[in-house]
Amino acid sequence: MAPIDLYFWPTPNGWKITLMLEECDLPYEISYVDLSKNEQFEPDFLKISPNGRMPAIVDPDGPDGKPISIFESGAILQYLGNKTGKFYPAEQRARSEVEQWLFWQMGGLGPMAGQAAHFRNYKADKIEYAVDRYTNEVIRLYGVMDGRLADRDFLAGDFSIADMACWPWIRGYKAYGIELRDFANLRAWFKRVGARPAVERAANIGKDEFRERQKRAQGSI
Repeated sequence: MAPIDLYFWPTPNGWKITLMLEECDLPYEISYVDLSKNEQFEPDFLKISPNGRMPAIVDPDGPDGKPISIFESGAILQYLGNKTGKFYPAEQRARSEVEQWLFWQMGGLGPMAGQAAHFRNYKADKIEYAVDRYTNEVIRLYGVMDGRLADRDFLAGDFSIADMACWPWIRGYKAYGIELRDFANLRAWFKRVGARPAVERAANIGKDEFRERQKRAQGSI
């Protein structure tokens, strides 16, 4: 099997895909898209990801035997789930459970946590209204997850792409001004997922670059 080309930068959205690739034991090669240098807007990358956002993949072994490129992290997770038959159930009721939580992350947890981190940590002139608005919304969303996990180990039954989508956005809880110990069920899930060997491998990819980027950004405030 030819390796999948992963266009990656160490952010929560990027780590979603390394999690899935590692969990599925798929061969892949990483091309770093340095967001600090605006490489996501280079013409060659825009051919793969028209929105100028990473991650994106190119699979040389597409469903028709021809290469296929896919952008948007949720769509990539679904594609890889369909390709491998792993972590994305075929049965409709189970699939709908997974999709609800995948799209919940894409439409809510990710965007709100990203805004909270931006206004709390990266914007020089603090806007109290924005900090409070996005921090409070992330706290609410963490509460939704905490309630969901009160009687189950994973978000949608078995471990799935929904958990992979959400886990990197919980990982940055300190950047959102949140204490994870305030959410006992969510904290237990975070540790449970993080203890998986594939997750541990995937989460370490680009970690040093991520920390250096944070230092540079916060040092400019």
